[in-house]
Amino acid sequence: MSRTIRQEIKSLLMAGDLDSLLKFLASVPPKKAVQPLIQFFYHTGSLERWHAITAFGIVVDRIACQEMEDARIIIRRLMWSLNDESGGIGWGAPEAMAEAMARNPRLAEEYCRILLSYVWEEGNYLEYLPLRRGALWGLMRLAQSRPGLFNDIDSARILKDYLRDDDAESRALAALALGFAGRNEYCREMSDMLSDHREFMLYLDKKWENISVADAVEKALDILSC
Repeated sequence: MSRTIRQEIKSLLMAGDLDSLLKFLASVPPKKAVQPLIQFFYHTGSLERWHAITAFGIVVDRIACQEMEDARIIIRRLMWSLNDESGGIGWGAPEAMAEAMARNPRLAEEYCRILLSYVWEEGNYLEYLPLRRGALWGLMRLAQSRPGLFNDIDSARILKDYLRDDDAESRALAALALGFAGRNEYCREMSDMLSDHREFMLYLDKKWENISVADAVEKALDILSC
């Protein structure tokens, strides 16, 4: 049965059929879906990777509702993959952690500060830019899904510095996070970013598209009604 589940997950992800994937996952034991989804986190630069992350959050929420400790073990496994001692890179780990937090409030409360620490130089800072971008995406997702919690842990104090980052994607993700979190005090600084037309790929609301920093900032400013 496990092999059949793996094959079906792979087939649906490669077909780009997220709705059918989620329908299928609802019919199988959630623990059996975790590893097949994680395997797709390594498909960097692909839509199937993002669909796997979306599905992972839903699956881990199901597991958490059945047995919270099992869900914690999965999240800790992702955290370990970001540790230098793991011997791996941890592709998709911050994003997957955030997607699980977006779906499950208890996981969000327990692990949100760890997610934030990945972009803080005095915390568990991720030196490798692609992973740090993943953590910034995760914080944007946290702000979108749980703005109160995002603000409770003082995320804006750390993310505001990323508005001036050299990396275009980092700047845009920070702006979107602050926009979703309702942080109007950064409207002026964000407005100064509208001249940045560097482009990157953004996955948001189950869509993956090429946008510019200015596009992301305009969205953030619209949310804030600046």
